[in-house]
Amino acid sequence: MNIKKKSPTAGAKTSRQPSTRPEDKRLSIGSTFAYGFQHVLTMYGGIIAPPLIIGAAAGMSSQDIGLLIAACLFVGGLATILQTIGIPFFGSQLPLVQGVSFAGVSTMVAIVNGGGGIQAVFGSVIVASLIGLAITPLFSKIIKFFPPVVTGTVITTIGLTLMPVAANWAMGGNSKAPNYGSMANIGLAAATMGVVLLLSKIGNAAISRLSILLAMVIGTVIAFVTGMADFSKIGQGDIVAFPTPFAFGPPTFEIAAIVSMLIVILVTLTETSADIIAVGEIVGTKVDSKRIGDGLRADMLSSAISPLFNSFTQSAFAQNVGLVAITGIKSRFVVSAGGLILVVLGLLPVLGRVVAAVPTPVLGGAGVVLFGTVAASGIRTLSKVEYRNNMNLIIVAASIGFGMIPIAAPKFYDQFPSWFGTIFHSGISSAAVMAILLNLLFNHLKAGNSENQSVFVAGTGRVIREEDIACLAEGDRYENGKLIDCDGKEVPVESPKLAPEH
Repeated sequence: MNIKKKSPTAGAKTSRQPSTRPEDKRLSIGSTFAYGFQHVLTMYGGIIAPPLIIGAAAGMSSQDIGLLIAACLFVGGLATILQTIGIPFFGSQLPLVQGVSFAGVSTMVAIVNGGGGIQAVFGSVIVASLIGLAITPLFSKIIKFFPPVVTGTVITTIGLTLMPVAANWAMGGNSKAPNYGSMANIGLAAATMGVVLLLSKIGNAAISRLSILLAMVIGTVIAFVTGMADFSKIGQGDIVAFPTPFAFGPPTFEIAAIVSMLIVILVTLTETSADIIAVGEIVGTKVDSKRIGDGLRADMLSSAISPLFNSFTQSAFAQNVGLVAITGIKSRFVVSAGGLILVVLGLLPVLGRVVAAVPTPVLGGAGVVLFGTVAASGIRTLSKVEYRNNMNLIIVAASIGFGMIPIAAPKFYDQFPSWFGTIFHSGISSAAVMAILLNLLFNHLKAGNSENQSVFVAGTGRVIREEDIACLAEGDRYENGKLIDCDGKEVPVESPKLAPEH
């Protein structure tokens, strides 16, 4: 009997076949859309908050705000599909959900309040995003000027600058209304916030992740029962509609607004780079400079096109990166399904009007936690910064303090030129400019730095003089306020006034 020996090359050939990337795994249609819908629910509260804030600042009606929300859902879905499926030079092909970035909210509100209106916001987003698209190949060199001490400061400031918005919502949203700041409004906000905290404590991970969205639903039900919710205008308008291009008029282009928005774009590029790297590590796939570049180009292209459909800057949602880590579902096609769901929701402006009808105190209660989460994310980034033997503490302190000026004193820049006020009236822009400049001054331009460190550095950790250490012997210790030598005997400690001069 002849027995054929297995060719040694056959096994080698099989072992050398390229393995499928984890993110390319396909699930069943049902599972794909079920997990995709979970991604939508996770980020829904975050994606509807920016149009609510900006629309209210622009004095829009509930119908117009509903249109704005639908547009943001529609564009976010398209941007997500581009990022996950990808085309040549655009899209990281990673499970990243895209949506309107919180980073630009305060800046856009400042542009609106500066007299430019929503048209100036759209114009600044278009130009700044195109500039961001142009500099993407160079961003790998620029990104070194955006270390965690800068990005952490900016993200923290984003959360802090949005707190007045949450407080205003909690009081009722309209300062001219007779019930503004009433116990009923603040009580409804407190109840909503309490529901968020209680749901977060529940052991069920899915409920905990959806705590903000579920709390908004429960808060709205409470408002409806107590007569504080009005849904009479939900039926006014189309149920299904394609977003009308430039529904609020053609964009206008103001230099100050563009410069201010460009700072936001640089922050967005940094955040998206970090998210691409983070999700790559979570998925366990290779992320190189080309992949980062493709992801950033998708970000900027989506942002540049979004004003055409009445939306704003797009970026990756960090909370969905966390969801990938929690669920272990790494398929990018799951997130693509989520993007398709967002597109469908964006074609239903009636859903946007439902969200716009949610009482503002409910939004305020949820906003305290939602915006606080943004600030906490920045603090978490700052916790990874090294503060010893450098000037990072003063960079953080001065930048956050500078960023809080327009929040603490909104009229601070009223006497400045209008272009200057537009840029620095945003706490985010103020903090970002200061953090970037101080990081350059202290961490890159080393010439002129003193060898005697600043008092701010000394405060970041214990410092013992070398001559004091030289006086100690092996085994000496400090116990109960006394210095004990290696033999267990107390060593007298002289007061500086009584100690002899040497």
